[in-house]
Amino acid sequence: MTTYEQAIKIAQILDNKIAEDIKVIEISDVTILADYMVIATGRSSTQVKSLADEVEFKMDELGVSVSHIEGHRSNSWILLDYVDIIVNVFNEEAREFYNLERLWQDGKEIDLSDVISNGR
Repeated sequence: MTTYEQAIKIAQILDNKIAEDIKVIEISDVTILADYMVIATGRSSTQVKSLADEVEFKMDELGVSVSHIEGHRSNSWILLDYVDIIVNVFNEEAREFYNLERLWQDGKEIDLSDVISNGR
């Protein structure tokens, strides 16, 4: 599975758990930090944790293990580092505050309209 396919799969996992405002941004031309940034919002601290746990569980099932996790105690922002993909799951307030889309605006946002539901 390519890094691109993994990023799309993560977006689908988040979508299946009803995450909101899911974005995948290709950042490989902007930084050496990672190839893709995945950003999603949960409606509560419980959902933020649940979304992060589900991504970790489902990706592990596919043989892709998380390298590092940050913020699991706060539940307002959890970061899952898959080396080439960084997954950020926020509550609404933290997402607004950190505004990662602005920070990575020079990256290329991937069109997810064909791979996740359009209702959120």
